Amino acid sequence: MTVRAVRAVSGEILRLRAELERVQGSRLDLSVLPVAPALAGLLPGGGLRPGAAYSLGGSMSLLSALLAPPSRAGSWCGVVGMPALGAEAAERAGVDLSRLVLIPDPGPRWLAVTATIAEVLPVVAARPASRVRDADISRLAARLRDRGTVLLVHGPWAQAEAVIDVAEPHWSGLGDGYGHLDGRELTVTVSSRRFPRPRRGRLLLPAADGGVRAPEIGGSSSIDAVAAIGSPAPSLRPVEWMREAG
Repeated sequence: MTVRAVRAVSGEILRLRAELERVQGSRLDLSVLPVAPALAGLLPGGGLRPGAAYSLGGSMSLLSALLAPPSRAGSWCGVVGMPALGAEAAERAGVDLSRLVLIPDPGPRWLAVTATIAEVLPVVAARPASRVRDADISRLAARLRDRGTVLLVHGPWAQAEAVIDVAEPHWSGLGDGYGHLDGRELTVTVSSRRFPRPRRGRLLLPAADGGVRAPEIGGSSSIDAVAAIGSPAPSLRPVEWMREAG
């Protein structure tokens, strides 16, 4: 087979994969939980699929950004084993605290606590306190599918619908040793078995208003352009704002 023929076949395979993902996504769109528009284009189906688990990197800002739209839409959310998640920072990111259940220290039976919470809440975030056996993951996955619960895991997780992580952060707002941190631009990468290749996007997380959005095009700095038109930055000292954002 010639090089041209190989390239033609590879291109057709990628086209078919993209079409399959589009069809699958159109079905998932009917039932997914909402996410911020800036994240929707990166996730399979454009949102969080009930009954699925997602593996997240260590960013608390990313977690808050995923919890905010479902909580505002009326879904109760639970966070298990994450004492570093601050209520003030979560609220600034848009999370409805009246629909947020925090269990900072579930103890050694964190997996049982997570499974129990998943029985009654539609969105549950958890940080594994120990290695999880494949059999336990499979049992929890069956419970998630049965209840239609979304599981957001801080760390690696087998059978994840997608892996979502952030990298290359760039903060704005500080001058020559003074000023306020008013936003952070970073790269969000989503890998999924539904994609032929990972999806990446440069986003503001958090933006000046604490939420997540795509940078504006043009100007000397896209993040500065958004910060200029956003709501006022929080009145926190730079180190506090960075720690709250995660």
